Amino acid sequence: MVNFIKTQNTFSNGEVSPEFYANDNLSGLSELKNMDILPGGGLRRRPGLTEVCALTKVAKLVPFSVSDDEQYILAMADERLWVIAPDGTLAQNIISPWSYDDVASVQYAQRFGTIIFVHPDYQPRVLQKTSGGFSLSLFEFSVNDNMTENMPFMKFDDANGITITVTANGGGNNYANFATSADFWTANDVGGRILLMGLQWRIDSFVDARNVVAYTNSTYTLPQSPITDWREAAFGKRRGWPRSITFHQDRLVFGGSRDWPSGVWMSQVGKHTNFDVGTGLDDEAIFITLTSQQRQQICTVVSSDNLQILTSVGEWAISNKPLTPSSVDIKQHTSVGSVASKYLPPQKIEGQTVFVSRNMRDIRELSLDDLCQNYNANDLCAMSKHLMSEPVDMAYNPMSRQLFVVMDDGVMAVLNQNSGLGISAWGKYTTSGKFISVAVVDDETYVVVKRGNDISLEKFDASALSDGDNDFDFIASGLPIRTSGHNVSRLRIRKITARVLNTKSLFINGLRVALPNEIYDENSDGFSGDVSVEMLGTSRDCIDAPWQIHGNEQLPATVLSVSLFGNYGI
Repeated sequence: MVNFIKTQNTFSNGEVSPEFYANDNLSGLSELKNMDILPGGGLRRRPGLTEVCALTKVAKLVPFSVSDDEQYILAMADERLWVIAPDGTLAQNIISPWSYDDVASVQYAQRFGTIIFVHPDYQPRVLQKTSGGFSLSLFEFSVNDNMTENMPFMKFDDANGITITVTANGGGNNYANFATSADFWTANDVGGRILLMGLQWRIDSFVDARNVVAYTNSTYTLPQSPITDWREAAFGKRRGWPRSITFHQDRLVFGGSRDWPSGVWMSQVGKHTNFDVGTGLDDEAIFITLTSQQRQQICTVVSSDNLQILTSVGEWAISNKPLTPSSVDIKQHTSVGSVASKYLPPQKIEGQTVFVSRNMRDIRELSLDDLCQNYNANDLCAMSKHLMSEPVDMAYNPMSRQLFVVMDDGVMAVLNQNSGLGISAWGKYTTSGKFISVAVVDDETYVVVKRGNDISLEKFDASALSDGDNDFDFIASGLPIRTSGHNVSRLRIRKITARVLNTKSLFINGLRVALPNEIYDENSDGFSGDVSVEMLGTSRDCIDAPWQIHGNEQLPATVLSVSLFGNYGI
């Protein structure tokens, strides 16, 4: 047996998967629960949770900033949209069109005091702060003097080869009968628009699969032959609505729809309800379709240094500055793919776009290379893949430099990230009950928590040492011992020493460490220095953690380093 002293003074890699235990160059842990990694590499028990308000239904959180000094948390529940002030005051209870299952796919974009919500099965909604409170209204395309709407029109694949015969209708000079050469119309076409003979027509009534009645606000001349060149409105009850949304270079951008999954529509500059492509002038609307050998479903669009388009099979970018109809430089950079079944809002971390991959096991960072020409999609959780278990929500707090990823099982994976200091550490947060959703508003992290039948909006509070009335366990466990590039097969630990800072309670390997009595005075910050436990025995099961820092008392605990003293055999 050989004597050894082994000190770990940084935990900057956080909790790592077991397949990395034989790596000599890790500063990681085998478990990190309810503890955060400090900028210096040390460990601190996470902040506790304080209740903001009770909720009557499970909800997904959305941050909403009306102004610098007026912030709100939106809680999207089953057919409800609650506008909640940071102090828990319910500002407004709004009836919404989305069921809770639909809410998982609702995307949004904010500009000034307005937020627009999109879902492929619903007409977009606009939430605004008004003098009388908050209003949720339908998004409408702008209307011209002749009552035509500035919406995009498309030739859908299932309309190719179908002609329309136009005949007079007794309803008036602006009405006509449209008869298609094959079955085409459905009842969902009523209220929709088509572009035919240079005019916009609105479908007034459905007759059968080959016949509808339409009207226009202009005069027209009956054509002598069937019409072959006609278009449908890109969005509507039949064709669906935009799936994703952002603002980019003062254009409103829609990405993908139910029936045109690879389309990108951009409004005119400064006119966010006008999608008329016009004659292709620099400030007019833009439409493009992603083309590749694979079917592309646009999952979300992100405004960054470039317009980033995240699809089910890859990551694209449009790099033009300024972006005009005549200059659209678009290309696919990577082939990771994003989640299409739900909306996991991409986050900006240190200037990069972070998103959940298609397989829901990777957290990817989309970043430009050194020449600022091509994007890479680095995996931020390559060493902590076991923590990813079907993410359902995600948010980033730039003040604490933490990425929060809520999992379907109610656990929350947390990334402490500070590239400048070499910190990239994953751990997990648990609480009594389940985390449901997370959002960051004005540098505060809010969560929806379900405990039994109780649902509440809560926030992390550095002054709180419990989750309301509930204690929580915190654990940090070390990696198996390796020395001189070898695995240890026999290990006898004589002493474990932890250097602590402002600590009032701590356990090491199940043993309470002794601390001076005077630190328990309420005016004391706690003990700072070295604490130890001794005579810990011999082990041949050297794949297990040789040490564990833990506790659950409502007292502060910070650990800067851990040292092991003992003997080993190879």
